[in-house]
Amino acid sequence: MKDRVEAAQLKEMLLCAYEALENNKQRINELNVFPVPDGDTGTNMTLTASAAAIELQKAEFQGIGEVADKAASAMLRGARGNSGVILSLLFRGMARSLKGKKTASGAEFAAAMSEGVDAAYNAVMKPAEGTILTVSRVATSAATEYAKSGGLPVYVLTSALAAARAALEKTVEQNPTLARAGVVDAGGMGYVVLLEAFLGSLKGEIVSGRIQPGIDTEENMDGHTDFSEFSSEEITFAYDTVFIVRKDGESKPLDLLQAYLDSIGDSLVISEDDEVFKVHVHTNIPGAALTEAQKYGTLETAKIENMRTQHDELVESRKKDAAAEDVAEPAAMQEPEFAAPEKDYGFVSVCAGEGLMQIFRELGCDRIVTGGQTMNPSTEDILREINRTPSETVFVLPNNKNIIMAAQQCIPLTEKKVIVVPTKTIPQGVTALLNLDTSAGADEITASLEDLFSSVHTIQVTYAARDSEFDGHKIKAGEYLGLMDSGLLGSWNSTKILAKQLCKAMKKLKPELITLYYGEDVTEAQAQDLANYITAAFPNAEFNLLYGGQPVYYYLISVE
Repeated sequence: MKDRVEAAQLKEMLLCAYEALENNKQRINELNVFPVPDGDTGTNMTLTASAAAIELQKAEFQGIGEVADKAASAMLRGARGNSGVILSLLFRGMARSLKGKKTASGAEFAAAMSEGVDAAYNAVMKPAEGTILTVSRVATSAATEYAKSGGLPVYVLTSALAAARAALEKTVEQNPTLARAGVVDAGGMGYVVLLEAFLGSLKGEIVSGRIQPGIDTEENMDGHTDFSEFSSEEITFAYDTVFIVRKDGESKPLDLLQAYLDSIGDSLVISEDDEVFKVHVHTNIPGAALTEAQKYGTLETAKIENMRTQHDELVESRKKDAAAEDVAEPAAMQEPEFAAPEKDYGFVSVCAGEGLMQIFRELGCDRIVTGGQTMNPSTEDILREINRTPSETVFVLPNNKNIIMAAQQCIPLTEKKVIVVPTKTIPQGVTALLNLDTSAGADEITASLEDLFSSVHTIQVTYAARDSEFDGHKIKAGEYLGLMDSGLLGSWNSTKILAKQLCKAMKKLKPELITLYYGEDVTEAQAQDLANYITAAFPNAEFNLLYGGQPVYYYLISVE
């Protein structure tokens, strides 16, 4: 067996990994805690790997570092959902470790895996045990330990796979939600599938070429498996400081710079690639921040704004009605890929459904990314609309917890300042736009919007895609399935029971405002029947009935 992994072999390993994920995506999707009719982790990881497979098939490579870099770059832009973003980060770290290498020994490959795990953990603000992060960390630790003895790559991966399988079985014990559902983590399963393909390819047991990679936009995707939470920091410093530094010579670790900037400010974000790094920080001494950063390279650009004095008068947005008019060629063909700033702030929102899209446009969104519960858009999809937004600062409303990480990956990929408001549901996104104060500073806007989210509850009604059991409750395929704030309300076989149970759940919230969005599979008469039942149950609450047109989910209910 070979003592080093070569470029052609790594390329083949990655292609085999994509095909393995494609073949197993439904099995991974079915680990979704709730049996909603969405695709999930398996689909997201497959589409992320597909982006790499497409690029790898276009060229031959001279070194293993080139293969890893091409795969990581493609995955970054093609990442979908939290699981896809984490997968892309695992390969981004590997690419950094393998940069410039023609081949890799078992020890070097294990070290690359380890740097990938570090990159993934560093990107997640609150890493949770019992997820793909846990499985990848345990697998990498085993690989690194075995590699100390100078083992061949095939045995390093054998050790990693054995540890990954054992770690996967333990995820059901580590995560309370998985324990209640009695399933292992779907992202962890996807990582095991990837390692199995890596090892099978390295041993010559499997070959690629059976499946042509491609992105099927009709695939159903969703975010019910990963449970990461995100938080924001209170703004206390005056100067919004953004700058880019080109690294000089040998790259220095940025840990000390990060520690220094943390000591003089807050809201710190540092993103980097092999040649430059970008810093965003709020501080009262921006000059000191720039001086310290120049110890790591050459300052290329800098932008400093006083958030306490800047005026944020919003220039009138371009009219959206033109999108509804008949034109000779599609609007997308007429639009620039990068829109010059015409105003201070712009807004990009993610949603699916004709009615919801129109609602977000009317509330001031410049661009809409089609996606959400039934289709997680890629980082590239979100980045495209950010670049087409005619403003200096672009607020992104993901409206789904499984899209937040993909949106955050756009921050270092554009010249525009991107602020991701962590909206986890459509009602949170709507509430955010309804409560905008554009006279405030950008970060003040973000902080004020996030304060609102705790008072906005979301109920989703769909159908059970399969028989399942959660926390002792048996769910039958085809029943109405109710979720509130990502928790299970129950499943029912009639609309009367559904209406009764929804009102029972809402009663505990003491609602003052209820908004019912009905989907594409619901008639107006059916929606009105449910609306009548709810208004009778809550006569003192303000009520709105709106057409959302969302796929798969019969109803989205906002309760405030």
